[in-house]
Amino acid sequence: MKRLWGSTILLLLLAACQREGAVPQAGVDGSEPDAVPTALEEPVPDLKDVVETGPRYIIGITYPPEANKYPGLAIELQRYVDAARGELMEAVEGMPAGSASGPYDLSLVFSTIADTPSILAIAADGSSYTGGAHGTPLVARFVWLPERQSLLRIDDLIDQPGAWRDVSTYVRERLHAALSQRVDADELDPAERQRIIRSAGRMIDEGSSAEAQNFEQFEPVVGNDGRLLALRFVFPPYQVGPYSDGVQVVEVPASVLLPHVAAEYRELFAGG
Repeated sequence: MKRLWGSTILLLLLAACQREGAVPQAGVDGSEPDAVPTALEEPVPDLKDVVETGPRYIIGITYPPEANKYPGLAIELQRYVDAARGELMEAVEGMPAGSASGPYDLSLVFSTIADTPSILAIAADGSSYTGGAHGTPLVARFVWLPERQSLLRIDDLIDQPGAWRDVSTYVRERLHAALSQRVDADELDPAERQRIIRSAGRMIDEGSSAEAQNFEQFEPVVGNDGRLLALRFVFPPYQVGPYSDGVQVVEVPASVLLPHVAAEYRELFAGG
């Protein structure tokens, strides 16, 4: 099933590479598109969809057009891809000779979550397969502030005393409630229900403890006026639940966050 899924993703990526206007095109004379002027020290990448195959691996990556909108953001996305690709190729090089596990693969889809004058948010979702029952989930969120030309990082955004205790409490309550609903829907016998609630509940408490690093992946929820109504915290598989539960999200409203938001970022929020 995993290999069928990988083949399906690859076909989708091949089709994506052919879509018209999705990425910058070379000039009619074969030259590369004009580079965006930048003072950044690192070379600015021209992010284009990738389909790369070898005897032992497959790589498929797609980007939205907005990925190239800001040079600094493009560099951050390229860093993420380079790190994921580097880990895959390290595993490929260490693959035992004559391995029957099939080709390793890296599948990544970048998509635009929000695009306003003050915020551009891009999601990265995919997996890297280097053996085993299933691939390693790849989940990342990039929130770019055009006016500052920088990423919005959660430990810069929320820096008030006691902030993570309050955010953690809010998130935990909703994750536990969602867990109870899922377990109740399965109509398990009481002993099995108790076992799952105890095991998954422990993962929730550990993965949503009051530390900034547990809330690094987040999406802006933007209102009609362009201001943030909430932040949607994203938890990859294994952080607050087993792999079978997939990616879990909790939306925390601005009213809960604002008392803890750094003064310089409060204007981004509704009511700020």
